Amino acid sequence: MNENNSKINASLFQCWVCESTLEPFMTFGRMPIANNFLSEKEFNDEYFFEMEPAFCNQCNTFQLVRQPEPQQMFNEKYAFFSGTSQFMGKHFEKFSKQVLSYLDEDPFVVEIGSNDGIMLSNFANKNIKHLGVEPSSNVAMVAKEKGINTTINFFDKDLAQKIVKGYGQASAFIAANVMCHIPYIKSIVEGIEVLLRPNGVVVFEEPYLGEVIDKTTYDQIYDEHTFLFSAHSVKYLFGQYDMELINLEPQATHGGSMRYTIARKGTRTINKTVNTILQSEEELGLNDPKTYLQFKQNCENDRIQLVNLLEQIRKKGKSISGYAATSKSTTITNYCGITTDLIDCIYDSTPIKQGQFNPGTHIPIRPHQEFKENYPDYAVLFGYNHSKEIFAKEQDFIEQGGKWIVYVPQIEII
Repeated sequence: MNENNSKINASLFQCWVCESTLEPFMTFGRMPIANNFLSEKEFNDEYFFEMEPAFCNQCNTFQLVRQPEPQQMFNEKYAFFSGTSQFMGKHFEKFSKQVLSYLDEDPFVVEIGSNDGIMLSNFANKNIKHLGVEPSSNVAMVAKEKGINTTINFFDKDLAQKIVKGYGQASAFIAANVMCHIPYIKSIVEGIEVLLRPNGVVVFEEPYLGEVIDKTTYDQIYDEHTFLFSAHSVKYLFGQYDMELINLEPQATHGGSMRYTIARKGTRTINKTVNTILQSEEELGLNDPKTYLQFKQNCENDRIQLVNLLEQIRKKGKSISGYAATSKSTTITNYCGITTDLIDCIYDSTPIKQGQFNPGTHIPIRPHQEFKENYPDYAVLFGYNHSKEIFAKEQDFIEQGGKWIVYVPQIEII
């Protein structure tokens, strides 16, 4: 897969899904690999790409027209471990219970992007045959050490055929915050078509385009997120392979996600929420190109407001740190030009990130313990999608006069 995505000329590209001609409606500028937290000696060799989103009128898909090679994003240095969040552990437990309700006799569950096994452990603990497909070797090894059956690989049609040969067809194909990462998405669905039993289901969830547009959460856009899906775009994608949406369920995770359940046409009852949400997307304007021009303006306005707020606080001699070094914080800091002039450091509890530097803007990442030992006056909440968990954890910071700077759903100090 080439990062330039079959570029036609200086400004036109091909849609990853339907191959229509696309033109980006904005650029976020030069962006690094969002999860590539790096050392100082790596600064000069850091990789950047032009991050430009586009909207396809044909298949209603919001997408990045360029993306780095998969191996640059998902490798032995991948810095995201799902199991570090108690909230996500509980969320995936509930997710697995829903999948269990669909399973047939002698079930077999396949998860792609299975990370450290946080989801599949719920099936392994019930002695349900399972397989995780995870390309990042460091997190895959953590899953294997837990006893989760895992292969270190990228999923596509070829791998699906090998899985069927070795294990048989799957009762359920599941994924969480993974499908949007994959530019060769048609090969994924082709693989699902081979892998899935006649009465099987596909259940996956991703950050939801409707929430991003409604709340201007542009930090959901980064190198890994080739797509931001809507119900319309998922309907189009799977409809090409004789599959259909049978259920849609909004989720609170990642600032607003959607869970999509899909089956072969005519094999399952379609929940009434499918048509309800499809209609709501029409009303929100998710299929109207003008919506994305307004989104561009909203992004620019938010950038100006956030930078102005940080500058005003700095002028008063107050200290500011970031809280949670995330993929989202890479987009925010690079798009807004936030460096150590405005934020002293970012505190994070993930060991692999500590002592490293934020991609692109090179803000130092410090251990969470140092946050507790020397509270700043203000902390920018980059991990806002875990705000309830964080606020409960950091009551001492608040009681000692610390203030949170949040930017979703609006920029404010709390």
